[in-house]
Amino acid sequence: MHESSTTTSSTSTEDEIDCELRPGGMLVQKRSEKTDVPAPYLRLRIAFGALRYEISVNSRATFGEVKKVLTGETGLQAGDQVLIYRGKERENGEYLDMCRVKDRSKVILTEDPASIERRFIEMRRNAKIQSAHRAISNVSMEVDKLVEQVSAIEKSISNGVKVPEVQITTLIEMLMRQAIKLDSISAEGDASAQKKLQGKRVQKCVETLDLLKIANVKVQPVVVTTKWETFDPPPSTVHWEIFD
Repeated sequence: MHESSTTTSSTSTEDEIDCELRPGGMLVQKRSEKTDVPAPYLRLRIAFGALRYEISVNSRATFGEVKKVLTGETGLQAGDQVLIYRGKERENGEYLDMCRVKDRSKVILTEDPASIERRFIEMRRNAKIQSAHRAISNVSMEVDKLVEQVSAIEKSISNGVKVPEVQITTLIEMLMRQAIKLDSISAEGDASAQKKLQGKRVQKCVETLDLLKIANVKVQPVVVTTKWETFDPPPSTVHWEIFD
């Protein structure tokens, strides 16, 4: 009867965990014992999916401190880690020795599902941004070519050379196609700024061509005339001088 009472009391003590706040702000289990004896180090076997790690930590370290060590080993941030020992997820503030972690104990490491979802969303976002950059870059290269043609037409008209109107209207249509492509690109951040920049380039070229179309109508075709030198025709009758 006495043994049963003692067991119940012990179980109750394990379930009720007092906590304390460390200077760094981490909430940890409160230790009931105080000793100056240096704590031994433990070798922990970490299972992370198909990967296996072995780390050495102080037996009085917390699971939160174990996560910091594992960050260097796995590259997984401490906030994205979940540590499971004896089938139970362990809190950052729990001490290894108070959770009865022994040397060579096995601890399972998994990634927080919320972290996986965040990374997936971030990957999709980055892929979308890269796709937008490629699409805008393609439009930019096409606009560069069209800008050169606009400059050539502008130079011709300014020199008084009339340009076929179909050449101007065709160029405007080609520019408008690039504007439609830009409108169909979903962009944000830096990509959005690049999209606006190319849109302004296209608009400026179209406005320039509209003005050139008006100027082209006023250009008078150059008529080249050649002045020919005329000669009097030879006399029809030739007079021969007669000598005796």
